Amino acid sequence: MTPLLKARGLKKRFGGNEAVKDVSFDVNEGECVVLAGDNGAGKSTVIKMISGVYVPTAGEVFFNDQLLTGQSPNAVRQSGIETIYQDLALADNLDPGLNLYLGREATRRIFGISFVARRAMRERAQEVLEGLGIVIPDPSAPVRDLSGGQRQAIAIARAIHWKAKLVIMDEPTAALGVPEQREVMALIERLKSQGVGIILISHNLPDIFAAGDRIIVLARGVVAGERKPSETNDEEIVRMMMGATL
Repeated sequence: MTPLLKARGLKKRFGGNEAVKDVSFDVNEGECVVLAGDNGAGKSTVIKMISGVYVPTAGEVFFNDQLLTGQSPNAVRQSGIETIYQDLALADNLDPGLNLYLGREATRRIFGISFVARRAMRERAQEVLEGLGIVIPDPSAPVRDLSGGQRQAIAIARAIHWKAKLVIMDEPTAALGVPEQREVMALIERLKSQGVGIILISHNLPDIFAAGDRIIVLARGVVAGERKPSETNDEEIVRMMMGATL
């Protein structure tokens, strides 16, 4: 199988600090690869190099065998990679439909004048959410009135609506209750079943083992180890996460 995404020898230096030293890994279609590590391990820097926010000091990123290195975040999104950061980038005062199209609003013309097609966007948002098994009782309600799990679901639905082939999730269950965490894990499984590749950033051990097909542990900017969940345990993962500091 040809990997969906290939990261090769990624390095990133900020002045005298080498945040990421030499990171390589692949992601296949329908696979969830977890980047695990403590704070400062380099996880966020790696995903920002993949998403185009940072240009690597060295190394390359390939997506569908096309070189992505040096492309803008918008170009990376157009290629089929969507990144969902912890803040979700939702507009709290807008409903799910308008958030789904945020920055890419659908319009209709009446007597030559363009208007925002709110009803069409809400209807399409409901279709996308229902396709992921998500029910929003009131599609016209602002997202600030929704639960944390529902808000995360809207951010994921937005990525899928815009034809993402790879979704990067940065700590998607942070600050969520246990039932909402389970909802997000179920969403990840649905995405995998649709052939979407996932990079999950987490230091939460239950999430790592529940969602991951492979676990890549980062410590002080290097890959400390790679394991399948069935071939390791909490203790070994923690030991690798802490290994560079012991």
